[in-house]
Parts: sequence; structure tokens; C-alpha cells
Amino acid sequence: MKIGFIGLGNMGKPMALNLLKDGHEVIGFDTFPADLDDISMAGSAADAAIGADVVIMMLPNGAILQSVADQVLKTMTTGAVLLDCSTVDLDSTRSVAKLAEAAGIIPIDAPVSGGIGGATAGTLTFMVGGSDEGFAKAKSLFDTMGQKAVHCGASGNGQAAKICNNMILGATMIVTCEAFAMADKLGLDRQTMFDVVSTSSGYSWTMNAYCPAPGIGPTSPSDNEYKPGFASELMVKDLRLSQQAAEMADADTPIGQMALKLYEQFVFDEDGNGKDFSAMLPRFEKRSRR
Repeated sequence: MKIGFIGLGNMGKPMALNLLKDGHEVIGFDTFPADLDDISMAGSAADAAIGADVVIMMLPNGAILQSVADQVLKTMTTGAVLLDCSTVDLDSTRSVAKLAEAAGIIPIDAPVSGGIGGATAGTLTFMVGGSDEGFAKAKSLFDTMGQKAVHCGASGNGQAAKICNNMILGATMIVTCEAFAMADKLGLDRQTMFDVVSTSSGYSWTMNAYCPAPGIGPTSPSDNEYKPGFASELMVKDLRLSQQAAEMADADTPIGQMALKLYEQFVFDEDGNGKDFSAMLPRFEKRSRR
């Protein structure tokens, strides 16, 4: 396929490179291009979309998404797919979908899970919202960039699934870190704690796959001085999106609200900015109950 790829940052660049390696023609655009290896670059987002079978966007927020969509929809070919892999608010996602449909373009929202490592390895999970036709047209690209793509329903449902998933992720990481810090104070060895919890009812992704305790479980950012796989400030972004969605849907999410408050405190009032979201563990190690 001919693919326009808008947004070649930490996530977008390795995704685009995997498509290039799979034999697709990739034309990229980014407002701050770094070392982009063999990716051919256009002079604008609109130019990158000309003649593309699929235009992929990986952008930081809803306002930028809507601005870029306004540009590329004017130059895209009727029947092409606008594939948005950004994690943004639901209103922006659904607004862009309506504009695309009105322009004769097939909209797909497909935010990802798996971080920079998953983008590089081609093992991302895509949560996909949009039509059956759009999902079918993009399926081979999902297979190249990831290991799984779940069709979640109509436009916006991919974004909704990502928001719900990351609310669980943020809250689960907090309680995992709390439990390790409490285990330390109770005199329980961390490896023993892991061996018990990872095979018991406390099993979770944050414990088993991304353990916040250095030297315990599979290698994770905790083993690299908490340099981000997934930065704490990005968790703040996603938890804010979850609470915006909860407000819109009139959903009661007290744990999600508390997780947001704790990560905001960690990032803006403490030393969490620029650290992995699992760096909550050393935070709790330093704190007492009062």
C-alpha cells in the first residue's frame, strides 16, 4: 500500500519503519523530524496524504488531531482509510470520524497498547473503532505493526477501550507499588512477595510483566533507573481522558479519580516528571502512613 504517516515521534517512527520493512511505500510528515532513517518525507501533512491508500496519524492530543485531519481530508482519495492511532478524547475522535465520512473517507480509530518497545518489535495491541470495511482494509497493517487487533465496534469505541484499559493500568500500578512498599515494612522479601502474588489472586500485568521492583520478574523500566517505557506524565494524560469520558457518560469512577490525583501529585508536585509510571514504588517507599 501507499501510506501517509503523520507523527513520527517515539511511537510513530518505529511503526512507520515496520511498515516500510514490510514493503509498503511510506511518506511521512512530522513538525519536528528527527533522524528518520529511510522514511521519505513530505513538506506537509496534506502532501503526505496525496494518493495514499491509508493515512495513519499518531498525534499527542485532540486539538492537533482535528487540525491535522482538516488538512489531510482535503487531499485524500475517496474511499481511502484515515487510521488514527493517537490516544485522545472521545469528542475529538468522533468529530474527526464524522468529518471523514462526510468527505467520503473511511475513519478508523485504533489507539495502541505496548509502548515504545511494542512499537519497535511490532507487537502492539490495537483497539479498533470503525466500520467492518475499514477494519478489513487496515487488518494487514495491524498485523505488521502489532500482534493483535480487536475490533471494538463503531467509531470511537477503540478510543473508549483504550481509556478504560489505561484507567485500570494506572490504578493497578499504584496498588502494586503500595503492596511492595508495605511488604518491605512488614519484613517480607520482595522476591517472595512476587513469587506468591504472581501466581495467586493478586496476579496482574503490572506485577507479572512490568514489575515496579528492580531485579524482580521480567526486565522492566525499574531495572533501568525508572527511565520511561511509559512516562508518568503520559499516565496523567490518559487518566485525565478517562475522567473526561466518565463525566461525559455520567459514570462513577472513584478509584480512577484517585489514581489521577495521585499521578498528578507525583508528576507536578514531586519528582515523577520524566520517570516511568512504575516509579511510584520509590515514592511509596519514602512515605509513612501519616
